[in-house]
Amino acid sequence: MKKLVFTETALLDEEPFTTSEIIAEQAGIGHHTVTRLIRKYQKDLEEFGVNGFEIHKPTKGSKGGRPTKVYHLNEEQATLLITYLDNTEPVRTFKKELALQFFSMKDELMKRQALREMEKSTRLALTDAIKDWSYVNNWSYKQITDLICKTITGRNTKQLKQERNVPSDVSATDIYTSEEMVKYEHLEHKVITLLELDVTYEQVKDVLSGQTIEFTILIDKEKALNVTNQVNN
Repeated sequence: MKKLVFTETALLDEEPFTTSEIIAEQAGIGHHTVTRLIRKYQKDLEEFGVNGFEIHKPTKGSKGGRPTKVYHLNEEQATLLITYLDNTEPVRTFKKELALQFFSMKDELMKRQALREMEKSTRLALTDAIKDWSYVNNWSYKQITDLICKTITGRNTKQLKQERNVPSDVSATDIYTSEEMVKYEHLEHKVITLLELDVTYEQVKDVLSGQTIEFTILIDKEKALNVTNQVNN
C-alpha cells in the first residue's frame, strides 16, 4: 500500500501525521466529506492536538478551481476521525494499514534517537582525532563529515539538509535515517583509525570509496592485522 504517514521534516522531534486527503482516498469517500467531519468534531479532535492544515492550490494549467484546505491529523486524531466513518471493508483495511504505518514511523524515530545518543562518544573521538591529525586545517571537520555524508547518501551535508527540509544549523546526525546512522558511525570509526595513522585526506577519501590504500608504519604484526581489518572492512 502507498505511504500514508508523514513528517513535516526529517528532524527527530517531528510528530507523524496523515492527511484528510489520504483518509478520503483510502476510505473511498469524497474529501469534502472528511473535511466536513473534521469541522463538525473539531473540539473532539483538538483534545489530541492542534488541527493543522496546508493549502493546496489548483494544479498549474488547470481551469478554475479553488484552493483546497488539507488537514494534518496525528495518530490519535486520525484514529478518532475514522471511528466516525462507516465501517466498510476499505475503511477496515485502511485502519489496519494506517496503524501499522504510524507504529513503523514512531519506531523509526525512536531508533534514530537512540542511535544518535550512542554515536555522541564516537563523534567526540572523531573530533579529537581530527585535532591531532597532521593535515588538520580550519575546514577539516566539515570536509570529513561531508565526505562521510556523501559516501552514505550521495550528497554533501548542505545538500542533504536542503533535500530533507531542515534549517542549515541542524546537525546532520539529527536527520539521518536509522539505517544511515548505523553506516555513519561505522565510517566514523574507520576514519578515526585512518586519522590516527596520519594518512592524507585523499587517502581517507580513497578508502571510503572502496579502494585499498598502502602505507608503511612500524607496528607489530598483531596490531598491523587489527589496523588492516579496521581500515579495509
